[in-house]
Amino acid sequence: MIVVEKKRPRSRWRVGAKQWLTVLPYVALGFAGTFVFVLYPMVKNILVSFQDFSIMPNAKNAWIGFENYAEVFRDPNKKFLIAVRNTFLNVLATVPINWFLAIFFAVLINAKFVKQKIAFRTVYYLPIVTSWVVVALLFKYLFADGDGGLVNFLLHKTLGILPEAVAWKSHYWSAMIMIWLFHVWKTVGWGMVIYLAALQGVPKDLYEAADIDGATAVQKFWRVTVPVLRPVTLFVVINLINGAFGFFPQVYFITQGGPMNQTQVIPSLIYMEAFNHFKIGEAAAMGFLMGLMVFALTFSQMTKFGKQRLF
Repeated sequence: MIVVEKKRPRSRWRVGAKQWLTVLPYVALGFAGTFVFVLYPMVKNILVSFQDFSIMPNAKNAWIGFENYAEVFRDPNKKFLIAVRNTFLNVLATVPINWFLAIFFAVLINAKFVKQKIAFRTVYYLPIVTSWVVVALLFKYLFADGDGGLVNFLLHKTLGILPEAVAWKSHYWSAMIMIWLFHVWKTVGWGMVIYLAALQGVPKDLYEAADIDGATAVQKFWRVTVPVLRPVTLFVVINLINGAFGFFPQVYFITQGGPMNQTQVIPSLIYMEAFNHFKIGEAAAMGFLMGLMVFALTFSQMTKFGKQRLF
């Protein structure tokens, strides 16, 4: 009589460990990069924010607790509060415009009567892959002071809309408008490409039913396209908000925070305090506070996004 020995079922732990060992060589580099470039700098920044930190070799970085955070808010010029205000203004000013232009251009390019769609996609996406420095130099020329700037030349000399040439970087609101236009022009192509891809999955039956009901193009846009693309819109808006919080080249290359630090945003102020004034501890404290704000905002957005049904 032959006795067949039954194989003992492998435990879930052993199966999981074997799977991890199989994929570990492929993800090890990603884990190492995350530790070196994300986790370690994050923890180091938190530690530095509680120290009287010096960049000098072998310096004794005394532990001073929350003194750096107190100094951030004790600043008589209120630079951090101004930067926070400008950061939220950037979100309010650029996100709605960026979203609307992205979906509008995507719907326009996706229309049947538009030819050479690839050429239009390339033109709209080109600013995304263009260097920030190159675009900043372009905008500096466009908004140069006096009639030498193209915008002043058109609005003042040619069309007569402005009574006199505007010194765009010398006034708060004109400088902020300049920064917002720079950001929107540079980034609108990203959202347009996302929406253009999403439009390929919209059922044609919905538009045909709308045509039968006599809907106009505007009605189809607001009552068919926008509701159907709602999950994509949530994804786009989340990234646009996070991008607006990360303003840095828009300010650094255009206004350098002027006039009188009035256009500073949190990232540019952190850079200035750390590398121009060598206030490393205070800059680290600002970075940690900004991280808390971004985390809270992103967490609330992702919680809302997670409750949405994609289909």
